[in-house]
Amino acid sequence: MILTVTLNTALDITYRVGALTRHASHPVSEVRERPGGKGLNVARVLAALGHETVVTGFAGGPTGAVLRELLAPLAPHDALVPTAGTTRRTIAVVDDAGDTTQLNEPGPAVTAEEWAMFLSSYASHLRDAEAVALCGSLPPGIHVGAYAELIRRARGAGVPVLLDTSGEPLRRGIAARPDLVKPNADELAKLTGSREPLRATRDARRRGAHTVVASLGADGVLAATPDGVWQAIPPAPLKGNPTGAGDSAVAGLLSGLVEQLAWPDRLSRAVALSAATVLAPAAGEFDAGAYEDLLPRIAVTERPAAA
Repeated sequence: MILTVTLNTALDITYRVGALTRHASHPVSEVRERPGGKGLNVARVLAALGHETVVTGFAGGPTGAVLRELLAPLAPHDALVPTAGTTRRTIAVVDDAGDTTQLNEPGPAVTAEEWAMFLSSYASHLRDAEAVALCGSLPPGIHVGAYAELIRRARGAGVPVLLDTSGEPLRRGIAARPDLVKPNADELAKLTGSREPLRATRDARRRGAHTVVASLGADGVLAATPDGVWQAIPPAPLKGNPTGAGDSAVAGLLSGLVEQLAWPDRLSRAVALSAATVLAPAAGEFDAGAYEDLLPRIAVTERPAAA
């Protein structure tokens, strides 16, 4: 079983419009709703790949009820902890040119009692987990070192842990020595102060991460691991909705970890899933046909270890 943690879940809403113009009224041709938040996105992709998954975190209020109702048929086991606050919504406005405008609400404030309930649930599910993913932003009320605390608990239970967050939670979390972190280029630059990807990934490893896999957009991913450095690149630039693409990459990395794939195969899967998510019509889903087509065409090259 793979456990994914989404402390700041969301109901993702996608509006499709012809063209988005400032200060104008827009007819919406299509509306889609889906359960969201990075760890839920990861879990849905893992389930589609055939892996048993459990999702935990928080959900509350009318929006949280809708989220859980939509999550039920998607296969991941729901172990979300109820919260008195209302789950946030995220709005993606996608136009016919494929450009996306994203609006993200803040999450509900989590109380000390709700956090204690979550920690108890987390500990119980760690006992059966092959790997755990800690994903996304922290809602109000959760201390900034929360991910570092969860990493230490996973390591104490002997469970490999992946961290996918940003800012100070990433900085503190990486010091707790996660097995893998997956920042994007901006998150990595803010963490290390370097815009040169190879130098920045090496620096992030020195800060505590066992392995760093950096998402580089059209340039695929760059992985600095104890076994070497590789870059995996899609065959061509892709036009579409990038929402959830990084989460699909996390699902590829986690599935490759529990299946004990070699690093080039893990990276090919991660990049193919990410690209197939960009091509999908709804935010955060992946196009299965595109994934199968792209997987053998991902170019993976070994890079020199020195910057």
